[in-house]
Amino acid sequence: MLLRNTLLSVLRDPFFPPSPPREVERELVSALKMHGSRANVLTGVRRCGKSTLQSQLMRRAGTSFYCNFEDTRLFGMAPDDFPTFISILQELAAPEQPVFLDEVQEIDGWQRLVRALLDRGRSICVTGSNASLLGRELGTKLTGRHRSFEVFPFSYAEYLSFSGKDRGVESFRSYLDDGGFPIFLQEPLDPILRELLRDVIRRDVAERHGLRETRHAMNLALFLLTNTGQPFSLQSLTKSLAIPSVAQTARYAEYLKDAYLLFGATKYSSSFKKRVTAPVKYYAIDNGLRRANSPQTQPDIGHRLENAVALHLRREARELYYAGERDLWECDFITHEEAIQVCLELTEVNRGRELRGVMGGVRLGGKRRATVVTLDQADSIREDGVSIEIVPVWCWMT
Repeated sequence: MLLRNTLLSVLRDPFFPPSPPREVERELVSALKMHGSRANVLTGVRRCGKSTLQSQLMRRAGTSFYCNFEDTRLFGMAPDDFPTFISILQELAAPEQPVFLDEVQEIDGWQRLVRALLDRGRSICVTGSNASLLGRELGTKLTGRHRSFEVFPFSYAEYLSFSGKDRGVESFRSYLDDGGFPIFLQEPLDPILRELLRDVIRRDVAERHGLRETRHAMNLALFLLTNTGQPFSLQSLTKSLAIPSVAQTARYAEYLKDAYLLFGATKYSSSFKKRVTAPVKYYAIDNGLRRANSPQTQPDIGHRLENAVALHLRREARELYYAGERDLWECDFITHEEAIQVCLELTEVNRGRELRGVMGGVRLGGKRRATVVTLDQADSIREDGVSIEIVPVWCWMT
């Protein structure tokens, strides 16, 4: 339990993460409105810009109350400290001032604190680095009293704003290499991204889930980052990486997704059983992180392009599926509105295969558009009665 004087000194003089030398207004700012009846919850991988987004919201709100729970002076804070915390907050902040709480997953029972503040009519915005903030922990105390938003590394449009580059194939090639982590774009050194991966594994996987060692979790993360877009079953991952059991592999995969390092695309099927038993394709939260932590000697620009498309769809909160029939056709992405095939360049050699894939996706049913996303080709064609748009990725994303 913390002393009142300790809490008072921290809340009077909060620790603000340093502002970046160059700051880009995040696209999510316009969607966030402060309400007294509901908390805004921002989650995302570490160092993706959640705190900067929160500071942009604070500037827009004017005067506000802020607390960063990663502040070392708050180490050991527990639910027993919440009444004192709330009492001090009520003294320091006027009733109309919104409350911003950063990295709340550091405090056990944080959702009870947020609920107590909401009950007092406070407008609240919290950030966290774990996807379970959107699920189990929020559902226990804040059902119907929160709005959840996921924060990602820079989109291509945000990357252009930060770098000052023009929209086009050359800047998109750079984006495929650099990714969108602001910390890397400010100082483009690969060791920064390698240390970030280690930090996420240590703090958001091992510490959060009580793992005594991180070897298997790290090996799984490195393998999946290197092999994005490839379908893997839990059994094959377990065997390939010598993980003791399939159940352990399943837990580690969920931990990595919870920490926002990876996300998955499942196989499209009208059968629930087939959806949950089919191999999953995994994608990286950032192409720069993927590149810096993959032991590849040749630039795999095709896989980076597919990962960028997957990330763009995920950022738009679309459910991701892939589809196909073995040895016949495969479509990279199926959404409710679109069948999408990703192809670095459509040529006479690969044209038949790529078009079979996107047409197969369209014919699954519904009213989906057929789109082939390329690096720098544009065209409109009709194949076997299906209209297909061929679009450069840098146009498709902006």
